[in-house]
Amino acid sequence: MSLVPSAVEPAPVAVLRPPRAPTRAQWLILCCYLAGALAVTWRLWADPAGQAQIGDTPDVNLFAWFMRYDAAAVVHGHLPALVTTAMNAPRGINLMWNTSLLLPGILLTPVTVLAGPQVSLTILLTLGIAGSAAALFWVLRQWGASLSAAALGGAVYGFSPALLNSGIGHYHLLFAVLPPLIIDAALRIIAGRGSVAGTGIWLGLLVAAQLFTGEELLADSALTILLLVVVLAASYPRSVAARARDVASGLGISAVIALLICGHALWVQFFGPLTEHNHPRGPDPITNQFSFFVNPSGGLLLHTPGSAAAAAAYSRGLPEYLGYLGWPLLAALVVAMIRYWRDPRIRTAAVCWLVLEVLSLGGGTVHGRWLEFPGFLLPFHWLQGSPVLSQVLPDRLSILADGAAGAVIAFGMDRWRSAAQPRARTWLRAVPASVAVLAVVPLIPLPYQTAPVAATPAGWQAAFARLRLAPDARVLVVPVALQRCTEVLRWQADTGYPGSMIGGYFVGPNKAGQQEIYVPGPETAFDQYLDSLWTDTPPGSLPSRLVRGDLAYWRPAAVVAVTSRGSRLGHYLTGLFGPPSFGAGSVLAWRLPGAGGPGARGQAWPGPARARDLAALRPGSAAGYRRRA
Repeated sequence: MSLVPSAVEPAPVAVLRPPRAPTRAQWLILCCYLAGALAVTWRLWADPAGQAQIGDTPDVNLFAWFMRYDAAAVVHGHLPALVTTAMNAPRGINLMWNTSLLLPGILLTPVTVLAGPQVSLTILLTLGIAGSAAALFWVLRQWGASLSAAALGGAVYGFSPALLNSGIGHYHLLFAVLPPLIIDAALRIIAGRGSVAGTGIWLGLLVAAQLFTGEELLADSALTILLLVVVLAASYPRSVAARARDVASGLGISAVIALLICGHALWVQFFGPLTEHNHPRGPDPITNQFSFFVNPSGGLLLHTPGSAAAAAAYSRGLPEYLGYLGWPLLAALVVAMIRYWRDPRIRTAAVCWLVLEVLSLGGGTVHGRWLEFPGFLLPFHWLQGSPVLSQVLPDRLSILADGAAGAVIAFGMDRWRSAAQPRARTWLRAVPASVAVLAVVPLIPLPYQTAPVAATPAGWQAAFARLRLAPDARVLVVPVALQRCTEVLRWQADTGYPGSMIGGYFVGPNKAGQQEIYVPGPETAFDQYLDSLWTDTPPGSLPSRLVRGDLAYWRPAAVVAVTSRGSRLGHYLTGLFGPPSFGAGSVLAWRLPGAGGPGARGQAWPGPARARDLAALRPGSAAGYRRRA
């Protein structure tokens, strides 16, 4: 079907025919998507509870923490608190400003409780790959793509380097099932297909689901819809006035539905504790470069040692190396865009792909092998300070750009085949499909490389059982959970202990209220000093006033250190807190009388053993909340 009403641009009769119920061939394609996803993740499935992807261990540990946090709330009979002191006590974190995967975490609670958070993440990873491909396949079929063309277009999206590299650690980006459905629903409203009210309600439900899965992809989807609207309005200006009322009605209905579901969460995000403000300089400059589009990484089947080394040397790592499409696919996209420009589906998808890729270059100077492109000539340079785009990382626009590329390839392949002479030989009619398949061969991925997750230290659970702390009692765990030392998050995710932990790896407001990857201490020194002692790295000297300041702010009820009495860290903690209260396995514990207590507005997180004894998680007292200026 055309992207515009049939009254504006008639489409062929065959295209207007409504899609039939799923056939055996369609189910086979979906099974192939799932088989492909299992092939990419098979090393994880060899030990789903004990293996994780190599390349972004801190983020994998963080998402395991979120999965356990979400499941612990459901086990206690309520939804996860949006502000919690389970991490970064006493201040806490705002989950709406973090990639907390609230909806997937809630839905996968049975798996998390029975098999552990890493199994839930492995399921989410597999379903994200196969489901993203299936979602675009379904959308392309709705807009008239043939079975084989839609299958290829879905594969380009679901198995694209942008999506799979995001899956190394960014699960909220890898699970890109909903954006194609959101864009499809919005286009149905714009094109006048189906009931305005029904489609508006469906769009509102999809938006709400995506908000609680990953807000960044929701913002990217909104930007993509805006681009589509601009292209369609420019292509058919006479239809704008005729469609304006229905479009406003449909989008208004979707907004009402989304706000009814998400209103409280959005209020907590923008007006509750620990809110953040736009950064005046725009987002962290994580952008694509020209070379990213043509240099394959080592995660692809077809690569060279030089291209793999260049990708591996990228300072942001493979999870942010998202631009690759390869010369064959780039050429096919350009040819299809030029040759079939008059087809509204190809024109709209091609312009969307091109603009998204240009935006992914960011707003700074783009370096190439032979040239440097000044940032002020790029559109993102002038948009990066806007309220929404100031929180967007430009390179991640490549995910939806690859979806648009899949649509161009699918519709272009159909147009090429339909242009062939009816009496052409069989091999000649197969040329378009063969060319399209060859163009996407460079995108074939290799399975994820994996490594064992951090094992819980011997004596960890025994130490907390002997401490018998209240669920909201603050615990200083050494090593302190920071961005480069997230094993503690893994231990807390796997066992549920401690209920409220000092430190963490999260996004929070800095002193000016702007978004930063945060560190927990007011002086940001004592926690790093302890981690240096834990790694046996000479930390230098630390003024006692900084130690006193952090301890006075944290007020821990207990200190739990994964170390021995004779280690440098053990000697230091003994000098600071006295002899340990007890030792258990490789863990030393200090019970500190007269400290701890409730920390911030939010809820702490009891471990699974205590979940049987508590009717519900107890909210912390607001009186204990002290915002650090």
